[in-house]
Amino acid sequence: MEGKTMTELPEAVRVLLDGPNYAHIATLLPDGSPHNVPVWIGLEGRRIAFLTGPDSRKARNLDRDPRVAISVTAHDNPFATAVIRGRAAERIDGDRAWIIIDRISRKYTGQPYPLRTGRIVFLIDPEHTQAINFG
Repeated sequence: MEGKTMTELPEAVRVLLDGPNYAHIATLLPDGSPHNVPVWIGLEGRRIAFLTGPDSRKARNLDRDPRVAISVTAHDNPFATAVIRGRAAERIDGDRAWIIIDRISRKYTGQPYPLRTGRIVFLIDPEHTQAINFG
């Protein structure tokens, strides 16, 4: 999974990704049409992380074509949003994935992720980012 140069995330985008805000991730289906789903999301250094099932539609899509678009909206202010385009740079499983998954889960629920099987993490290299505040 290689692509363009990763861009730095502006602070306003990092704040949205660090908070307990739901994101929507769009990947490409085999016929080129978009597939868009809500996800829990977080940061791993300069990369964006999200969890999914290893055989989920989005995992299969990203294994075939790493391009992704992400939108995230502040849970307490629907006028504060960010949009991100990038590429899946890494697919992580095993113990390393569970460290990331539990960290993301704690952000949303205060607890480690309850299911201990069937989860992986994708790390996204952002290529284009924009924070927007409509309010």
